[in-house]
Amino acid sequence: MSYSDDSNHSLPPRLVSEVCMDLFLIEMVDTICRTTTSEPDGDNDAIFFKLEFLGYLIGQKLIERFTKDRPRFVDTLDVVKFVCKDLWVILFKKQIDNLKTNHRGVYVLQDNGFRWFMRMSTDSGGTDSAKKAMPYVWFPCGIIRGALASLGVPSVVVAEISNLPQCTFQIKITK
Repeated sequence: MSYSDDSNHSLPPRLVSEVCMDLFLIEMVDTICRTTTSEPDGDNDAIFFKLEFLGYLIGQKLIERFTKDRPRFVDTLDVVKFVCKDLWVILFKKQIDNLKTNHRGVYVLQDNGFRWFMRMSTDSGGTDSAKKAMPYVWFPCGIIRGALASLGVPSVVVAEISNLPQCTFQIKITK
């Protein structure tokens, strides 16, 4: 099938291979980690800011695209539920496994089988694996923060990895 400039024909949706996205993420994180100068004591702030900001921009663009025909959200909980259900399905082909809130602006999203960790492991396992996997969650933290910001909910998003492939994202709503 060829694409036509004729406005009477609708184009098929543009899709990206899941494997290509997985490989792109691995290469992107690896390249940023290798090319960004970090402090000798292991402080990775510069790497965090680059990956998180890239994710932030992607999150904003995804929300613009996928909410253009939806009515505005009424409250913050509806926005977070949208991220847990709809956005997570778009990104990872599944909903978030668990959502908790303290009803004071803190939300905890738990993914028991975080897709980008499913094939990840190290020789040592345990805390070594969690430490090496940390740069791979800075990008999705940015995606979540960017998505929320586009929906009018400024936030800080941090991730915690205790046991691969499980990952927990904590969202703190800022005023």
